[in-house]
Amino acid sequence: MKKKILGIVLSLTMVGAMLAGCGQQQGAEDKKEETKKEETKTEDTNTDKADDADKQDDKADESKTEGTGKFAPVAKEDLKVGVIHISDPAEGSGYTYTHDQGIVEMQNELGLEDSQIIRKNNIPDTDPTKTEQAIRECIEDGCQIIFATSFNYMDTCEQLAQEFPDVIFSHGTGYKSNDTNFNNYFGRIYQARYLSGIVAGMKTESNKIGYVAAMGSENSEVTGGIDAFAIGVAEVNPDAEIHVKVTNSWFSPTEETNAAKALIAAGCDVIGQHCDTPNPQTEAESAGVWGVGYNSDMSKDAPAATLTSVIWNWGVYYTQAVQKVIDGTWTPEIYFGGMDDGLVDITPINEELCAPGTKEKVEEARRKIMEEGFNVFDGVLETNDGKVVGTEGGTLDDATITGGINWYYKNVVVD
Repeated sequence: MKKKILGIVLSLTMVGAMLAGCGQQQGAEDKKEETKKEETKTEDTNTDKADDADKQDDKADESKTEGTGKFAPVAKEDLKVGVIHISDPAEGSGYTYTHDQGIVEMQNELGLEDSQIIRKNNIPDTDPTKTEQAIRECIEDGCQIIFATSFNYMDTCEQLAQEFPDVIFSHGTGYKSNDTNFNNYFGRIYQARYLSGIVAGMKTESNKIGYVAAMGSENSEVTGGIDAFAIGVAEVNPDAEIHVKVTNSWFSPTEETNAAKALIAAGCDVIGQHCDTPNPQTEAESAGVWGVGYNSDMSKDAPAATLTSVIWNWGVYYTQAVQKVIDGTWTPEIYFGGMDDGLVDITPINEELCAPGTKEKVEEARRKIMEEGFNVFDGVLETNDGKVVGTEGGTLDDATITGGINWYYKNVVVD
């Protein structure tokens, strides 16, 4: 009996052990399945996160293609452009007129309404208070970009650019800028000056050529232009001298007139200029001598005197700059265009007034600039005080041309 009971107990124990083993095995299988499910869930989650990250990257890439500049794109209909002028474009000739013709060209090219151009005329660049007031009014009117067209607006632009980081300040003829919202623009006007010097050098009979200059040798823009003109003169007439009268003002009709009269009285029979009005040309015509105009075509002001004019086509720059604001690709780069992009040139010469062979000589020089890499300020250059500038086989770099020409070429005389 005891043996029989013991057998039953042992049998039950074995069955229990077997059932327990089956339970443990099933639990292990269940745990394995749960682990697989968790791993699958984790993989799905990571895949979703990766997809989300890819979508974010795609969005970032899309935003970059919309505009690669410092500012977001501006809808054309929402755009407003401010322009600060030193005088009135209605004068119909000279510096301000030429800049404004560029603004008009830009407006027509881009299809802007008149109400989208905010002009501030007759703002003296020697008056920082009036300059600041004009710029602030443009900002209040909603201008996204402001073109300040005269040299002495520069410091005010620099200050206000810091105060208004969401507004673009583009300053003409200066040298200051920042890395966010303030740039300057000018051009290789010395190329056209050189060509006009050839015209003047071939025409003069007295070998005395006058030049009305807004600023003295401290200003590289003016001095570099005189030197390029003088180099052109010397190439065709080594006996001629360039006599310079400085007005110390960018815009002074009276002083420009008086300077031209003084040069003519001293025997100059061709009058060049770096000043804002056509007065030197009209004085040349009145005196029966000849002239080379500047900024705009001054043959309409003095048709019996103007041999040619050194001109700007500012629409080249204004159109591309404003288009970049619309596209969101504007950056504060320094613009320094030349004859190759149509920014500067001379007007067709008046063959009835110019010396025989002038047209051919000018075209030869133009080819040197456009096709052969001639940069006017090439090689070793002699100054009027007996020094030398430059190196054999070299040329002056842009930084020197725009800010480091404070010397006069060997055939220049400052009266």
